[in-house]
Amino acid sequence: MKILLTGASGQLGRCIQDRLPEGWQIEALGSAQLDIGNKAQVDEIVQAYKPDAIINAGAYTAVDKAESEPEAAARVNTLGPENLALAARDVGARLIHVSTDYVFDGQGTTPYLETATTNPLGVYGKTKLDGERAVLAALPEAAVVRTAWVFSEYGSNFVKTMVNLAEKRDALGIVSDQRGCPTYAGDLANAIISLLQVQAEGGIYHYGGDREVSWFEFADEIFDVAVAAGRLAKKPTLSAVTTEQYPTPAKRPAYSVLSGEKIKALGVALSDWDSALKEIIVKF
Repeated sequence: MKILLTGASGQLGRCIQDRLPEGWQIEALGSAQLDIGNKAQVDEIVQAYKPDAIINAGAYTAVDKAESEPEAAARVNTLGPENLALAARDVGARLIHVSTDYVFDGQGTTPYLETATTNPLGVYGKTKLDGERAVLAALPEAAVVRTAWVFSEYGSNFVKTMVNLAEKRDALGIVSDQRGCPTYAGDLANAIISLLQVQAEGGIYHYGGDREVSWFEFADEIFDVAVAAGRLAKKPTLSAVTTEQYPTPAKRPAYSVLSGEKIKALGVALSDWDSALKEIIVKF
């Protein structure tokens, strides 16, 4: 299978390249090689490579910065996916587009189904939702994979930030009133590959970790694992803070747990983030 991958230098993009099945070919492009907001450039590259499938792992993910840069966010999160969907349609390629839990307002109390009402709280979530809609309008057989709380050995993420902070500080305040399911990017990469292998039908899929926690609980576990692995000399003292006490330009959904029953029905396991955390904590 010939794959065109966007967002090649990000966490997910790098994990996909690490896990590509034997015999598959990949053209992995970062934003420097492909501006997905440029339709002419997208068309040229897709027509030249003629992939069997496109995986869009590229996104404008600076959630707070998006509030002051709505046009830049929309170019990557809305226009870009639409351009890829149209180009995929022209060459008969599959498209898997990665989206986010930020399409929800976080007022739910049970895991969000794919059919749940969307109501993004900020620019990032809105541009991602608009991107989903543009993709499915142009290419109904595309698969949109919503995920959340992604971490890995690559790039910037919550796990790395916590470990780095713990090396410099003896005490940390961590938000305790936002809940979600951490997702290891390597597991998400395997899930996306599985969707291509089983030729999953188009539509929206939710994919995340197999256990929900708060950011405070996640941080607590990160430090336990890091100390046990010898990555940190000692665990910092943690105090729970509320979202209200830690204001940010963009509002975050308080509850981000995604139901993974639909994708599990295809034989795809949810992210075992506890095991992944133990494996990668020594890599940075």
